[in-house]
Amino acid sequence: MPPPGHTPTMTLKFGYKLSAEGFGPKELIQQAVRAEQAGFDFVEISDHYHPWLDEQGHSPFAWTVLGAIAARTERLGLATGVTCPTVRYHPAIIAQAAATLAIVSDNRFTLGVGSGERLNEHVVGRGFPSVRGRQERLREALEIIKLLWQGGYQSYEGKHLQLEDARVFDLPDRLPVIAVAAGGKDAATLAAELGDGLFATEPRSDLVQTYTGAGGAGPRYAEVPMAWATTEQAGIDEVLRTTRWALTGWKVMSELPNPVNFDAASQTVRAEDVRGQFALGPDAEPYVEAVKKYADAGFDHLVLQNAGPDPEGFLDFFQKDLHDKLQRL
Repeated sequence: MPPPGHTPTMTLKFGYKLSAEGFGPKELIQQAVRAEQAGFDFVEISDHYHPWLDEQGHSPFAWTVLGAIAARTERLGLATGVTCPTVRYHPAIIAQAAATLAIVSDNRFTLGVGSGERLNEHVVGRGFPSVRGRQERLREALEIIKLLWQGGYQSYEGKHLQLEDARVFDLPDRLPVIAVAAGGKDAATLAAELGDGLFATEPRSDLVQTYTGAGGAGPRYAEVPMAWATTEQAGIDEVLRTTRWALTGWKVMSELPNPVNFDAASQTVRAEDVRGQFALGPDAEPYVEAVKKYADAGFDHLVLQNAGPDPEGFLDFFQKDLHDKLQRL
């Protein structure tokens, strides 16, 4: 029998994670063009104001990068992974931005949304809400976005967010899918109720089951951590240099305000921690097994999140060694 949450007939789509914290805007655009050539189905970009660590050194405006990618590619899907539409942005702005991007990309855009991290949201000086407050705001933001996408002038009076006599004039002929990030069952239920898809970062079948059990029938996105390099040690070294924050856990990742704090919080991360979570080395098998865990949990849009030192090498590796093996899953 297949594992819980596995859908034997589902078609898998493979995405490439554009690490906007690690590369400048022009290089991200070039990576996306190369990802299309390599056979990826879509790219997903983080929507941050700060990088996680100063060593990463970048954080361009994701929406400008996506617009340029739309102009430079033909079939490649685009997604935010993910945007917080409640503090740094007002949901009316995201409704407009997503609608415009859907038009200029010929309906290739998916709006990934979540409740945000202090790292990016505190910068506008409005504080950062509690977990409950963040979820309440995310619900209101989704209601506002969907209201505006109905067309016409709209107003909204929520507990946290308001909208006054606003209209998005340019709407696409097909509205973007909204994939809602979930780390727990409440958010997975919200994804089914007000979203069109699910977004996660762990191979948790319980999130998929909650989403589908609540009526969710859309795409199920998940990020798969890997660090390709010509040796396992080179991949580990690069994770420890630039991506050790990813091993601190969501309760840390959502709460710290600046890269210096993540530097301090991640000093205890060791090589064995990296081996436990990242696919590593030059051979395809560890990467196939890592992806399979997420597919078996029920995710069908699998984002390969490479933290290795050589993005071009990883894209070549995907094209020559990994793509066909993943297709057979």
